[in-house]
Amino acid sequence: MMWQRRVSGALAKYAGFRIERVGKSGKAVPERPAPKKKPAEVSFRPPADPEADRLLTAPVFVISPVRSGSTLLRSMMNAHPDLHAPHELHVRRLSVDFGTGLAERAMAALGHNRADLEHLLWDRVLHRELVRSGKRFIVDKTPANAFAYDRIAACWPDARYIFLLRHPASIATSWHEASPDRRTPEEAATDALRYMKAVERARKALPGLTVRYEDLTGEPEKTGRRICEFLGIDWAPEMLTYGTPDVVTKGLGDWKDKIRSGEVQPGRDLPTPEDIPEALKPMCRTWEYLP
Repeated sequence: MMWQRRVSGALAKYAGFRIERVGKSGKAVPERPAPKKKPAEVSFRPPADPEADRLLTAPVFVISPVRSGSTLLRSMMNAHPDLHAPHELHVRRLSVDFGTGLAERAMAALGHNRADLEHLLWDRVLHRELVRSGKRFIVDKTPANAFAYDRIAACWPDARYIFLLRHPASIATSWHEASPDRRTPEEAATDALRYMKAVERARKALPGLTVRYEDLTGEPEKTGRRICEFLGIDWAPEMLTYGTPDVVTKGLGDWKDKIRSGEVQPGRDLPTPEDIPEALKPMCRTWEYLP
């Protein structure tokens, strides 16, 4: 005869037993994952000593919505001998944890809060990539950076910005086509609009050069020359035949066949006013795609 006994959670853990929830059918019910904690807000500020606290000099940030041609732009810029434009790096998601109160007190005695330490980490990661490339300036084009433009500006006071715009309806269509099983056209328009609004907030707050996707694909050399002039570097014809990007992976940039062609391809036809969703018309007017 087999004896069975119940073991309390604490005793089971001590004894090395694994406890499983059992449903009415007698089958084990998988445990629910613990809810993710929302990161605590941190106060951020410019570096106390920019020359000592930052390794990067004048980094370049492409501030753009999703599906706006930012992978094309970063590929063209990466082909320039002075610019290193890697795939989307998401450095603003890298965080620092003190671990103990003593560590927090020790860093506070040095004048660092958590945001200061995160900024040091971000700067070090980007600087490492730049050094490995052997080029002069790094370019980061992660679209989600638009939601943290103020913190990026605080981290790198000498940063330079290129704002990449595209017809809002074209962005929404492309965003839907990227994951048709995940979003309806209406949901894609609403979600993409969040990025557009963030980009517009950044455009109002920061100095920089505004570039349009339609100009980038329609007049790539003229647009490329404008970008080089803004950055104070010579025009490089190789920007027009950039080659296949080194990283073509969903989540790190565009992954479609067009970007794999290695050269600038014509953009899609602009939507007619009748084809623009009502939710996007105000942004179309703000970006001067509608009167």
